Amino acid sequence: MDSKDFREFGKAMVDYIADYIDNIRDREVLPSVTPGYLEKEIPKETPVEGENWKDVFEDVEKLIMPGVTHWHSPAFHAYYPTSNSFPAIVGEMLSSGIACVGFSWMASPACTELEVIMMNWLGKLLGLPEEFLNCSDGPGGGVIQGSASEATLVGLLAAKEKTVRLLRKTNPALLESDIKGKLVAYTSDQANSSVEKAGILASVPMIHLPSVDGRLRGDALRKAIKKDKDAGLIPCYVVANLGTTGTCAFDDIEELAKICNEEDIWIHVDAAYAGAAFACPEYRYLMKGVELCDSFNFNPHKWMLVNFDCSAMWVKDARYLVEAFNVDRIYLQHQHEGQAPDYRHWQIPLGRRFRALKLWFVLRIYGVEGIRQHIRHQIGLAKHFEQLVCNDSRFEVITSSMGLVCFRLQGDNSLTQQLLDKITANKKIYVIPCYIQEKFVIRFVVCARITTIEDINSSWAEIFSHANTIVPCPILNGNSIIPESRKHDCLSLTAYQNLTTKKSNNTISEKSK
Repeated sequence: MDSKDFREFGKAMVDYIADYIDNIRDREVLPSVTPGYLEKEIPKETPVEGENWKDVFEDVEKLIMPGVTHWHSPAFHAYYPTSNSFPAIVGEMLSSGIACVGFSWMASPACTELEVIMMNWLGKLLGLPEEFLNCSDGPGGGVIQGSASEATLVGLLAAKEKTVRLLRKTNPALLESDIKGKLVAYTSDQANSSVEKAGILASVPMIHLPSVDGRLRGDALRKAIKKDKDAGLIPCYVVANLGTTGTCAFDDIEELAKICNEEDIWIHVDAAYAGAAFACPEYRYLMKGVELCDSFNFNPHKWMLVNFDCSAMWVKDARYLVEAFNVDRIYLQHQHEGQAPDYRHWQIPLGRRFRALKLWFVLRIYGVEGIRQHIRHQIGLAKHFEQLVCNDSRFEVITSSMGLVCFRLQGDNSLTQQLLDKITANKKIYVIPCYIQEKFVIRFVVCARITTIEDINSSWAEIFSHANTIVPCPILNGNSIIPESRKHDCLSLTAYQNLTTKKSNNTISEKSK
């Protein structure tokens, strides 16, 4: 393919992507294919002669799209968001076009330097303490990892190495193998599966501590530390959650961090989804105590309009990363070492892409106020959905936090399971379940950037219609105003649609302030 064909192919694909986003509501959010569908459609061997790009382009719609789950559909309410925006897509294109491998400053100076600056921009946007930033006088700084999973593992490996070095320094007779065999780490029983996986990969048992209302508190951690130290074990790492996967609950990191500081234990904060909300000053109280922590991570690729992958990690002392991951070779050395970060020492792989470009494009084109408006708007949409659920007495909201609402049909868990099964089978919206204190609930997350209040109403209509087949609901008279005495009655579709149509603009604008 020459540059002429590339121009044509690239322009055609840009148009296709724009049309895909503009018309994504016309596609079913869940595909109807079965495992192995694509193997039947694609030749078993690589073509001997190269094909025309137009044939490849046509096969995208014919073969690929039927098997795509549309994460950016306003009908997608599962998991958490994965961000998408046009500035980020263009930044990704440029990164792919430059195609550098920025493992050191010398390998591509702009790659490193823009990342340093963007991590400062981003840290200031969230209100992180200055000691975490690259522009501070201390040894702290930020780095873009591939995912929160990587950040958790990187923190654990650094904490593991730090603990071994400190113990051997005070007691040289200790063998490294003896120390590593006694290390333990802690997290909440609500932590993401990636935290447990980090423990497996690092060969450090990850102990899940009981949470209260989804939050890990200091007394549970202190009790576990004492128990394990009495048994001869060595606590070295704690993962605190700001926005758990199941319910978006927030651990008390101030309590946890004070204990870790007393015990000289590394505390890492996983704020993968909810961390983006700290761009809005009104939510920063949720990270009280962050200045006491050793590392902090959140994913701009979840809720801050930056396409995957882009996971922002800050450490208070980057020297512990360098000591843990520094493997030097003559072909990696350069004359400017020590004057700027060589990010190969801050991560697991050697190679790294120019991910700071898409972050730069997004932050410049949206600006601080654009980011805040996006976050507040989606939280407002979630509040609107919560109100719709609360207005139907057959349902109960178990918990609501940020852009997530966890709800269920009242009564036996089997009723909510039936509802979920019907919703999933119909493929109009996509939601997933979890358990909260033995109650089977449905998680409803506002995910897509383009979601409107009309989309939320449409998703509720889908839920409402299936609920009627399980627990019949008396139909109201369709009045647009629901009397206060009937507030908790079931609303007919006509009633709630009339109600929300009249109040939609005011509802969102007021709740977004």
